[in-house]
Amino acid sequence: MTRSPFSSFTRRQFLAGSASLAGAGVTSAAWAQEVDEVADEAYDPLRPPPEPEPPVKRNISAFRSKKWQPYFDNLRKGAILVDIDSRALHYWSEDGNDYRLFPSSVPLSDDLTRRGRTQIIRKVDGPGWAPTPNMLKRNPEWPAYIPPGPDNPLGTHALYLSWKYYRIHGTHDTRKIGRKSSNGCIGLYNEHIAELFALTKVGTQVLLI
Repeated sequence: MTRSPFSSFTRRQFLAGSASLAGAGVTSAAWAQEVDEVADEAYDPLRPPPEPEPPVKRNISAFRSKKWQPYFDNLRKGAILVDIDSRALHYWSEDGNDYRLFPSSVPLSDDLTRRGRTQIIRKVDGPGWAPTPNMLKRNPEWPAYIPPGPDNPLGTHALYLSWKYYRIHGTHDTRKIGRKSSNGCIGLYNEHIAELFALTKVGTQVLLI
């Protein structure tokens, strides 16, 4: 089957620069609009990250289990905690009996990071990706839509959060996991996002710290 010119042109770019977003809570409509504008600028999966992550000393003790009580009042519809510093995603089921811990990718820098409380508002098995109008203005050569498949920056599954442009999703580039490698969102191995996708519901609580 013949590959499209776009596919051959962007394969390395997709895998090197898949992006997504996360960061701090909003307190007013004006601030929410400003955050969305920053997110629109930052969420750029076809552009390689601005610079590689500097060498870091890995600390395996940072990747450890947590209890849900310090972070949530209840486990209604389940709960997800994303620890940006330890690059880990924690999941608890509604009855508290099922706990999962996954390594994740995190944003490259603090200005791309959003922290606070949100929730899952949509679940997509085989997500497509579309650049925003502002992205297309900056990069008119980009296609208006990237269908599901190995070149899609969202991997095999995506959990859409109530924050505009923010997702927890998979990635086809396994080198990104455990690193500061995204322009915003939280990435998981495809097998892990598939597992989390099956466990979560629309309405599952999400907290990024």
